[in-house]
Amino acid sequence: MKQEKTREIVIRPKRQVTIPREVCKQLGIDTGDILELSVEGSVLIAKPRKAAAVEALKEIRAAFERSGLTEAELTASARQARQQIAGEHYAGKA
Repeated sequence: MKQEKTREIVIRPKRQVTIPREVCKQLGIDTGDILELSVEGSVLIAKPRKAAAVEALKEIRAAFERSGLTEAELTASARQARQQIAGEHYAGKA
């Protein structure tokens, strides 16, 4: 990943900051988007929640591939589980 130039921002009295437009464009974020903040040592890391969701999806996909199940097998298993739960929930209510 290419190292970008450092930018300075000011923390306002209510602990608010303005993220430069160029940084928002680079991260693909806009007004109303959510950032996840974390601290590693003395470094503040702000990660767009979208990126966190993509990382989680990648991990789910990797776990699915490691399981050896096919998509059809997973779908069939989920369908069977839903039918069983529905049967238990609605048994005797007809």
